[in-house]
Amino acid sequence: MPLANHLIIHGRVQGVFYRDWTVETARKLGLAGWVRNLSDGTVEAHLEGAADVVETMIEKMHDGPPAANVERIERSEAEAQGFETFERR
Repeated sequence: MPLANHLIIHGRVQGVFYRDWTVETARKLGLAGWVRNLSDGTVEAHLEGAADVVETMIEKMHDGPPAANVERIERSEAEAQGFETFERR
């Protein structure tokens, strides 16, 4: 069963290609799930995959694309939903 994590990313993460970067990076790593903007200026994501790959992705998400400035990431365990791919919502 894959590990699943729910994330809320805080900082300058909207309007800086953060979601597109997340989709591209997650797909390269073989993760499933989704990413979307929230109305409060944060980005929400759901990651599913092998524990070590999820950890690698979260480490990368602290940096994000060049224009982003991630202040912090709230992380909680989630139920795996069995997604086939990683998508932008």
